[in-house]
Amino acid sequence: MRDSPMSNEKEVDLYDGHYGRIGADPQVAVRRETYDEDLGQSSWITLAEALQFVRALELGPGDRALEVACGAGGVTCRMALEAGATCVGVDIHAAAIEAAIRRAGEKDLQSRVSFQVVDASRPLPFPDASFDAVFCNDAINHLPRRLDLLRDWHRVLRPGGRLLFTDPIVVTGPVTKEEIRARSSIGFYLFTPAGCNEDLLVQSGFVVREVRDLTDAVASVSRKWHDARAGRRVELVKLEGDEGFDGLQGFLWMVRTLASERRLSRYAYLASKPQAFEV
Repeated sequence: MRDSPMSNEKEVDLYDGHYGRIGADPQVAVRRETYDEDLGQSSWITLAEALQFVRALELGPGDRALEVACGAGGVTCRMALEAGATCVGVDIHAAAIEAAIRRAGEKDLQSRVSFQVVDASRPLPFPDASFDAVFCNDAINHLPRRLDLLRDWHRVLRPGGRLLFTDPIVVTGPVTKEEIRARSSIGFYLFTPAGCNEDLLVQSGFVVREVRDLTDAVASVSRKWHDARAGRRVELVKLEGDEGFDGLQGFLWMVRTLASERRLSRYAYLASKPQAFEV
């Protein structure tokens, strides 16, 4: 019998636990079974999807890109490798940035990739028009004040620059209080209805280029992640404890349920900052 969704309100430790033990053998084994390539990720992105995002951002040599909430830096490094661009990754978790810096060193990318501990819920510590692209995967839902956030991303983009972000909790069906509580058990969450992100992008000064439904990826990755962890319960309990293990399993099961039933959906939003002559 599979784990059932958790019913308590205690916050589940996903990110600090993940980044603090990112090199532990069972964690590595779980990622390898869950994803097409281990990028150190703790989200719904696969390598194939990441490469699609890099192409959509139209990055090339000489361009400068920012990844907001970069985690362990796997996607940031691949962005630099694939596009030949200079990339900056920021994240609020110090352990994630430490892992990202190590990864960049292992890939010999220190000259083109850098990482900083930054609270992305506040204005970014970069001058206006600093980047050709801004990317944020499955993290915008953890940041408050979305209109202010998008306006700040617009500020740091150069005219003609592109923004791509994914929102994995767009409300597209009925969701109960208990389901919302379980789905948001790992920290701050901002749920928005379908169409809200498009409206906020326009209000922020962006031109919306494409909106793509990626909900199937959430259903697939969460199931694989849940099952890969279930097969390594003994090893993971030694790292996380019984309560931590069961809490994360319940979270993943709820993610799978709501995504597979398309009551919470994941969308990718591609937008651009107009050139001066387009304003």
